[in-house]
Amino acid sequence: MKGVFRARGLVDGLGWGEALISKSPISFLGGVDPERGKIIDKSHELFGLSIDGKVLIFPYSVGSSVGAYVLYKLKENGKAPSAIINLKSDNVIVSGCAIAKIPLVDMVEGLSLIRKGDFLMVNGSNGSVIIY
Repeated sequence: MKGVFRARGLVDGLGWGEALISKSPISFLGGVDPERGKIIDKSHELFGLSIDGKVLIFPYSVGSSVGAYVLYKLKENGKAPSAIINLKSDNVIVSGCAIAKIPLVDMVEGLSLIRKGDFLMVNGSNGSVIIY
């Protein structure tokens, strides 16, 4: 184990997987394919990559509140991230993760120490992130 970091837990649950990191915000409506679990926004740095089963790390969401429904559809289709970490979560992400039961944390101490590909466990219930 590399480290345990405190965070603000927003949506309960445990999620683990490989870290997928974006420095750019994500628009779930029109930017993510809920059928395939891939980033489809051609201008996004993660274009073409799958978020399925990953711990998705990005600053915050942009776009329509319908993005919350896209998160739900991702979960329903078995293509959702295992957990989400934000710099600061917004209403779209919080509500989407809540209805989809995707663990969510933000304001992680030591977030800059997480690298793409690190294996993480996110605990939305107690507000922690463990890097393995």
